[in-house]
Amino acid sequence: MVEIKEVKTRQDLKKFICFPNMLYARNPNWVPPLILDEMNTLRSDKNPAFEYCEARCWIAFKDGKPAGRIAGIINHKYIEKWGNKYARFGWLDFIDDEEVSRALLSTVEAWAKEKGLNGVHGPLGFCDLDKQGMLIQGFDEKSMMITLYNHPYYMAHMEKHGYRKDVDWVEYEIKVPDAIPEKIKKINDYVLKRLNLRVLRFKSTKELLGYADEVFKLLDEAYEHLYGVVPLTDKQVKAYTKQYLSFINPDYVRVIVDENSQLVAFGIAIPALAAAFQKAKGKLLPFGFYHILKALHKNDRLDLLLVAVKPELKGRGVNSLLLAEINESASANGLKYAETGPELEDNADVQGLWKYYETRQHKRRRCYIKHIE
Repeated sequence: MVEIKEVKTRQDLKKFICFPNMLYARNPNWVPPLILDEMNTLRSDKNPAFEYCEARCWIAFKDGKPAGRIAGIINHKYIEKWGNKYARFGWLDFIDDEEVSRALLSTVEAWAKEKGLNGVHGPLGFCDLDKQGMLIQGFDEKSMMITLYNHPYYMAHMEKHGYRKDVDWVEYEIKVPDAIPEKIKKINDYVLKRLNLRVLRFKSTKELLGYADEVFKLLDEAYEHLYGVVPLTDKQVKAYTKQYLSFINPDYVRVIVDENSQLVAFGIAIPALAAAFQKAKGKLLPFGFYHILKALHKNDRLDLLLVAVKPELKGRGVNSLLLAEINESASANGLKYAETGPELEDNADVQGLWKYYETRQHKRRRCYIKHIE
C-alpha cells in the first residue's frame, strides 16, 4: 500500500531532500546537491521565487518506508506570460514501482485540477535557473552539478501514466583544443572591429560583481523566448548573485561591451564540481568546502554555465568569440574537456558553435507534459 504525506515541517523537508541519497547510494553518476541549497530553494521564507510561485511537496511511503517524492509548483508569472494553465512537477524521484510513481504524479495532478489548471509538465523548477529536464540518454555519464540525474526506468513510468514529450534538451562534451585555430582568431578579430566591441577580462570576483545586475538583465533579454522562461525579480537577482557569482573563477568569465561600454554579451564557466559534490555528500561541513575549493583550482574539466548575447547581435559571431575566449583560458590552465549545460534541441544558434570543435553529444533530457480534464 502506498501512502502520500505532505511535507509540513522542516524535519519533513530534510527527509524529502535526502531521499535520493538512498535511491542512488551505489550509482557513481549521481551528484548529490548541497542540502543547504535545496533547503533554501524549497522554503518560502528563503526563495524569492515564492513571490510569484506557490508550491507543495509530498513524500510517498510504501509499507511504511520512504519510496518516492515530488514537488508541485504553480508559477503564476509563467501562466501570465505564456498563457498555459499548467502546474509544474519537480524533485521527482521514486523506486521502480508503478503504484508509487502513479500516486506521486496523481497527487500533483489533483492539486493542479483543484487550482483550476488543465495541465502538468516537468521536471521543472521555480525558474529557468533551477534544474530541469528528466534524463533520457546518458545514464552512464556523470551528472553535472547543475543538472538532474535519474534512473532509466523513469521514462517508462512517465509514458505509462500518460505523459508525453513536450520539449528536449541536449548536452555536449567538448574537447578543449591546445590552441585556438588561427582561422578562428582572425574571425574573432574581424567581429570585434566590425561591431566595435571590446572583451573584458577580470582579475577578481569583485570586478565581476560590478556587472552582476547587467548580466542578469541581459540574461532575461536573451532567454525570454526560450521554453518556460520568465523574468527574474530584483530579489532573485540578488540571491543568485550571492549564491553563484560570488564564487566564480574570473579566469572563465568574459564580458563584451559596445563602444558606449554597455554590456552586450557574456559567458560564464566554472571548473567542474561534480566530483567535489560527490565527495562532499551534500554537506559543506566539515570537509565539503575543502573538496569544492580544491576542484575550483585543480581540475581538468570545465562546465559551461551561461552564454547570453543581445538579440540584435545573434548570428554575428559573438557567441563564437565568447567560447573561444573561455577555451583559451581553459587550455592555458591545463583543462582537457568542457561540458555544456542543457540546451534546447532546436537551438541552432548555440549548436552551430560546436562545428569548430571536437564534440560528443552525450546526454539528452526531456520535459514531459500531460493535459488533465
